[in-house]
Amino acid sequence: MARTIQSLERAAAVLRLLAGGERRLGLSEIASALDLAKGTAHGLLRTLQQEGFVEQEAVTGRYQLGAELLRLGNSYLDVHELRARALVWTDDLARSSGESVYLGVLHQQGVLIVHHVFRPDDSRQVLEVGAMQPLHSTALGKVLCAFDPVAHSEALDGRRTDFTDRTVTGEDRFETLLETVRARGWAADVEETWDGLASVAAPIHDRRRMPVGAVGITGAVERVCEGEELLPRLVAAVRDTARAVSRDLGARRF
Repeated sequence: MARTIQSLERAAAVLRLLAGGERRLGLSEIASALDLAKGTAHGLLRTLQQEGFVEQEAVTGRYQLGAELLRLGNSYLDVHELRARALVWTDDLARSSGESVYLGVLHQQGVLIVHHVFRPDDSRQVLEVGAMQPLHSTALGKVLCAFDPVAHSEALDGRRTDFTDRTVTGEDRFETLLETVRARGWAADVEETWDGLASVAAPIHDRRRMPVGAVGITGAVERVCEGEELLPRLVAAVRDTARAVSRDLGARRF
């Protein structure tokens, strides 16, 4: 069995203790409840406080859960709701397009795949939930960069790697590309990230009209493109799916 890290276990126990009661707790109460020395408990609380996971009341010195935990919890709930709302629509998109469907969100300096529907055939496929894709070259990433200012900044500040001879890396060309994405409402990746593969993606918005993710399909160039252009029916299908998920999230414009 893998060895655990005692300090992390104790920090988790502190957070669970503070989450379990309706009142704020003092140092002595926390130390006693968890059978810890006061010095150990104080060190844990001080570290958690510095990270925003715990707050200390100025007057009484008692501790309670901090705002950073709420932010992380809301982030999880947002992604969980996005995936839940998208399940039916992404299944339908995979069936109608015959291609793999991906749902992605901004994470650090990339696109985190939070849902993946296999291409509906008998081919061997690998589940890519949890995988990271680049922002600057993928259809999902370009959509996020075009509509989310944070993603835009991350892509400009990060390294834009040449994956193929089609990858756009120069800042001016990249900005021009994003203007096109904004104007038409969807993004393409035709062998810019992987040779032989093409993708199309569209943005998903929430009730605040904020971009919360992107949905897209990926397939072999010969199946999803005609010449250099993506098949219009596939572009329309992806955009319809993005609008449907956005509506389910409360975005009235869609």
